[in-house]
Amino acid sequence: MIRIFIDADACPVRDETYQVATRHGLKTYVVSNRLLAAPASPQIERIVVTDGMDVADDWIAEHVQAHDIVISSDIPLAARCVAKGACVLNPTGRILDENAIGMALAMRNLMEDLRSTGTMTGGGKSFTKKDRSAFLSALDTAVVRGKKQAASSLLATRLAAPPGGRTL
Repeated sequence: MIRIFIDADACPVRDETYQVATRHGLKTYVVSNRLLAAPASPQIERIVVTDGMDVADDWIAEHVQAHDIVISSDIPLAARCVAKGACVLNPTGRILDENAIGMALAMRNLMEDLRSTGTMTGGGKSFTKKDRSAFLSALDTAVVRGKKQAASSLLATRLAAPPGGRTL
C-alpha cells in the first residue's frame, strides 16, 4: 500500500492532498515543526518534529519507501526520496522523479550560488488556481501509477518466491 508524506510547514496544497488521499484511502503523514490543522481521520497522522534544520526532511526521508508519494518543494529532500524509489511532487504538480531530479538539483545549486554572490535572482512566482489544478491532476495520476507499480512489485515478489515460501 502506498502512502503520502507531506512536507507540511509551507505546503499550499495540504487540503488538496487530503482530498485525493481520502478518495483513494491512503495513509497520509503530515510532517511539520508545529501542530497543523488536519481533518480528523484515522488515515491522517500528524507528525510534529523538533525544531531544527531539516528535521522534518530527515523524518520523511527515513520513513519513505518505494512507491510512496512525497509532497514537497525541497529539492534535496526530493533527491533523497527519489533515491528510495518514491515519487515526489511539488505544489505546482511537477513530478520530480529519477528523470527530473538531476536537473532540478543542478538548477537549485546554480541559483544558490548566484544568490551567495549577491546576484539578484528575483522571487518565485505567485501560486495560482492553475497551479492548484495541475497539482490535483498530477497527484491523482501519481497515486494511480504508484498503486499499479506497487501491485506489480508485489506480484513479482510472490512469483519469485518458491512454493510454500521455503528454499531448498
